[in-house]
Amino acid sequence: MTGKTTASRLVIIGAVAAGTSVGAKARRNDEDLEIVVYDRDQDISYSGCGIPYYVGGEVDDADELHPRDPAWFAERYDIDILTRHEVTSIDHDAHTVQVVDLATGTEFTDRYDTLVLATGARSVVPPLPGVDAPGVFGVRNVGDAIAIRAWIRGRQATTAVVVGSGFIGLEMAEQLVAAGLQVTLVEKAPQVMPALDADMAFRVAEELGKHGVDVRPGVGVTAIHASDRVTGVQLDHDEVLPADVVILAVGVRPETTLARQIGVELGTTGAIRVDQTMRTNLPGVYAVGDVAESYCLITGKPLWRPLGSTANKMGRIAGDAITGGGLSHRGIVGTGILRVFDLGVAHTGLTAREARAEGFEVEVHHNIKPAHATYVGGRELVIKAVADRDTGRLLGAQVIGPQGVDKRIDVLATAISFGAQVGDLFHLDLAYSPPFATTKDPVHYTGMALDNAITGRASLITPAELDARLASGEPLQVVDVRSASDFTTTHVPGAVNIPLAELRDRLGELDPDVPTVTYCNKGVSGNAGQNILLRHGFKTVLNISGGNSNYQTHLRQTQ
Repeated sequence: MTGKTTASRLVIIGAVAAGTSVGAKARRNDEDLEIVVYDRDQDISYSGCGIPYYVGGEVDDADELHPRDPAWFAERYDIDILTRHEVTSIDHDAHTVQVVDLATGTEFTDRYDTLVLATGARSVVPPLPGVDAPGVFGVRNVGDAIAIRAWIRGRQATTAVVVGSGFIGLEMAEQLVAAGLQVTLVEKAPQVMPALDADMAFRVAEELGKHGVDVRPGVGVTAIHASDRVTGVQLDHDEVLPADVVILAVGVRPETTLARQIGVELGTTGAIRVDQTMRTNLPGVYAVGDVAESYCLITGKPLWRPLGSTANKMGRIAGDAITGGGLSHRGIVGTGILRVFDLGVAHTGLTAREARAEGFEVEVHHNIKPAHATYVGGRELVIKAVADRDTGRLLGAQVIGPQGVDKRIDVLATAISFGAQVGDLFHLDLAYSPPFATTKDPVHYTGMALDNAITGRASLITPAELDARLASGEPLQVVDVRSASDFTTTHVPGAVNIPLAELRDRLGELDPDVPTVTYCNKGVSGNAGQNILLRHGFKTVLNISGGNSNYQTHLRQTQ
């Protein structure tokens, strides 16, 4: 028990992650509170993020996506959850809700002392000709998952078009390939996964292509062709892609219809504005989950990230506050992760693009290191980290690789949440054993490189920055410190090859007064060459972030 109950009857609208969390926490705090939850769907407390894996067959039974049913909540928490019951209106002055039993059409009125809006988000359905054709699906609930899988199997579908390349779009593309379909992924933005910086998103696009997905960035959809069912998708340059099934994954919006009817204020993101205990502007009315606005721990500004992890936290906080507890919401940093075929793809905090838009003076480092010791199968991951040059604070990170992505993104998200400076990362006492990490973890290396760059001990330059400076005509001497054979295979255009072991003896071939750029395969030897030049009086020496490996990826991206 955490305090005196402030409500005798609690009505919750919505029974997925946030709504059920409210009820569970409120009951744990107060045995006397009446708790009733209404949801217009058939299923409750389900994993929306698991839907693609049922479609692809990785999850065999749809019931695994919603392991809790109303009977379980009634027995465990003495909570009444009424599914297929839609709240159609609210009278806040009278503290009542109007409810329709969708199975029978019966209408009735219920009262509340405290009301929680957990109405979630709705899929965005673009107003396209043919959007209502059989075989065109959104991806929002378990019913959608069952319908999509049944359609694919019943129609023996062979071609699919996925519109949108956010988390759900990418996961659906992966799982449709797993189900044996030829998949085209259409994205109106100039890159897949707009939540990433373009150079990291390109790595995701390459992985999709490697597994047979036809990736179409920078392309819009103008119509969906259908007869008795969908047959194709027309693009804005009039090409028609064949499609036996179309998945609309262009995003979601907060479901605020009921909230707006009673004067609940919305925030700048379009979600409901709440305080740190999830209270709205109306007395006794709370909002949680995908319908509610959060705020960014880095900028302090409103932030909307519809994720189940955030929804669960919000629900717990509201349930505690309603029953007199002291929990409060501390904000988020927008952490997310997904699997795209053989890669984990994750991000947290601000991208370089977002950080610059917020006015930060940005330092960027690309760190390419094995996730654990290579002699026990460690494979490379890429960490792109973003820091504030003025304060040294870590602002964000993006991590891509086949191993260890979740571990690194969670460490970096924790560091950002507690306001860490990049220099702090080196001092973290992280777990080490060859099957799990390297002696100096990629997180350590990231902190070391960024700290050296910010303090001026070892400045960095990204491939894009290098190309821009070369294109401007700025005199730069670019030094490749790798072996001659590596240089012959690929190198930065205009670079001279002076292997690291020969650099001290060949300093006379370089002008110490001309800005110099060093690089190796991935960054470490390039930094060693940089240090040699700096100690021999070279005025300005920069090391390519991520080395030639990162530069060659940049070349493929820009070709």
